[in-house]
Amino acid sequence: MKKFLVVLMAIALLTTCVFAKGNSDSSSKKIKIGVSIWSSTDTLGSQCKRIIDEAAKALDVQVMYVDQGHISENVTASAETLCAAGCDGIIICNSASAEMTSVINTCTANKVYVAQFFRIISQATNPNEFALATKSPYFVGAVHENEVENGYKLATILAEKGCKKIALEGWEAGDATFLLRWEGYKKGVEAWNASHSNKVVLLEPQYGGTTSDTGRSTAEAIINANPDIDALIVAGGGGDTLVGALAAIEAMGKKGKIAVASTDFLADLDEQLKSGGMSAESGGHYCDPLFAFMLVYNAIKGNYSVPTNGFYEVNFPYLYVASPADYTAYAKYFVDALPYNAQELKAMAELSEKDLEAAAAKLSIEDVKSRR
Repeated sequence: MKKFLVVLMAIALLTTCVFAKGNSDSSSKKIKIGVSIWSSTDTLGSQCKRIIDEAAKALDVQVMYVDQGHISENVTASAETLCAAGCDGIIICNSASAEMTSVINTCTANKVYVAQFFRIISQATNPNEFALATKSPYFVGAVHENEVENGYKLATILAEKGCKKIALEGWEAGDATFLLRWEGYKKGVEAWNASHSNKVVLLEPQYGGTTSDTGRSTAEAIINANPDIDALIVAGGGGDTLVGALAAIEAMGKKGKIAVASTDFLADLDEQLKSGGMSAESGGHYCDPLFAFMLVYNAIKGNYSVPTNGFYEVNFPYLYVASPADYTAYAKYFVDALPYNAQELKAMAELSEKDLEAAAAKLSIEDVKSRR
């Protein structure tokens, strides 16, 4: 009997040890956040990856990337892939807002937190997706810019530079962000024409995809069809579309004759501004995904409660560069070094949601200067 009791005690002790070890492994499990992005290797995408990787390193978080090219079926599949890979949260740059129905449902079913970057679902144009996002306990929020204002400012800059006929190259028809920028371009031109005698014409958009090859062929087609244009807005798409468009303009002998404006900073923007390849560019901070990452990280940690009657919204200011002098200060604080160091990234992760919003709103060259 005594021997039997000893055996029972040994089994109980072993079970307790195994259970305790299981609990220890669970509590010490490294957080894993997935990143669904159009490209992690083009100009903008690689900058996004660089800042996310630094945040992940500072916070000891595992990161997994899926490049989906802004192709709808790939966007929705990316959420399934990242959930299946065991991610605790996902940040995503979708293309059309309609894709978010599948993304949110996938994440909700798998109890995986999700936030958008460079994007927000419009209540006015996508009410069903907006309603789904607000009620999901796993849709954390969205980080985005005022794209209409961005488009307005770029069109105004070109008009101020004397441009009269502006062509427009988008990346994908129906993309949520492109539609907002296009609205801004039109409003900028309308406002200019209402108060100036030298009228400006904005052409209908042509679409150049997200590669340099398609960007180049689309720009060539635009110029061949409209040889009298004196400006081209390459709306965005990650940067490679613009690279191709600039190559087309130079090859056709139009460099310096066609003023080019775009959103998404080039790696060689300084040289392009000096040589006349570029006239103006907006973008620059590439930190939308960083703040989406922080939203999801805090939701996973239980620091941010996710509402079921709304979601968090973080607005970002754009940076605008229209001369080599503008670029010099930008390069120092956003290219040669990241705008946040490891200590600042750790501190950012401790901010309340309201303080995180405030940090995003003040990000600028002057803000980085003040922290250095």
